[in-house]
Amino acid sequence: AAMAEATAVREKEAAAFAAEKAEADTNIAAMEKAIVALERGMAGGFLQTASVPVLRRLAQHSGALEDSDRQQLLAFLSGDARYAPASGQIVGILKQMHETMEKDLAEAT
Repeated sequence: AAMAEATAVREKEAAAFAAEKAEADTNIAAMEKAIVALERGMAGGFLQTASVPVLRRLAQHSGALEDSDRQQLLAFLSGDARYAPASGQIVGILKQMHETMEKDLAEAT
């Protein structure tokens, strides 16, 4: 009975980790797409992609972001034209988030 219980607990933990890893992989991929698009000067096209809602959700819930960075990133993702020239700053914010997420994922495995 104890063995079956332990197996069930491990299976539940494995399933939870798999879901967390899948979400992290999706988030990291969205961030990579954003960084590449912004570095190529293609911010307008990027803002039309499915990665934007993923990044918006991440920005809203990331404890790793300072409020000023969060506000800048959310304004940019909403298509606020005032942030287009500041895309270098946006790339920096995204790279920082990307690095943190990859580190967190590596620590979780």
